[in-house]
Amino acid sequence: MNWNETGIHAMHTGDYKEAAKAFTQAIEQEPENEVGYINFGNLLAIMNDAERAERFFQKALTLNEQAATAYYGLANLYYNQERFEEAAKLYERAIRANLEGADGHYMLSKSLQMTDERKLALPYAQRAHELAPEDAEITLHYAILLASNELFAEAKPLLEQLLEENPEHADAHYNLGVLFALTQEDPEPALHHLDKALEIEPNYDQARYMADMIRLRN
Repeated sequence: MNWNETGIHAMHTGDYKEAAKAFTQAIEQEPENEVGYINFGNLLAIMNDAERAERFFQKALTLNEQAATAYYGLANLYYNQERFEEAAKLYERAIRANLEGADGHYMLSKSLQMTDERKLALPYAQRAHELAPEDAEITLHYAILLASNELFAEAKPLLEQLLEENPEHADAHYNLGVLFALTQEDPEPALHHLDKALEIEPNYDQARYMADMIRLRN
């Protein structure tokens, strides 16, 4: 029996007790295989037991210092604890260890953004978008970073793309409204999108504040 596969199935169905039993069996069966420790770490992270999860990820890395998913799991723990600089270093290690997919680049970009390293964050956001152009969350993050680096012409079509795919995307309306407010003298395009964001999410305080500021100025 493949205990790791059994545990992953149990974890995905929300049966954490059975998942823990399966991963324990996997570790006992192959104590020098890092995969069981990584899976148990992921389970503990889901269960909000960050302290024990960290120990399992660290154990996995002592067994295999190229275990990309162990770096990624540990980075996620630190990101959730707002330890963004440490998280960024670990996401970078995960990428260097050939972590597959867009998530590592996306989370590294977010970690750098949270430490005000917006220029450094930009290429990782771009790479994440290249790897997963269909991911609306990544596209929004990339567009926001472009705008925060004053690359408004590059950000605008990404936000418009999000609205083509989902006209009720409040964050895309808000950020496009802010972009128009910063780049156009005519207040109407900005107000159109800010008001639309408020229509979709009436408690969108940032959109209300920005719309009020524009109306006061005009």
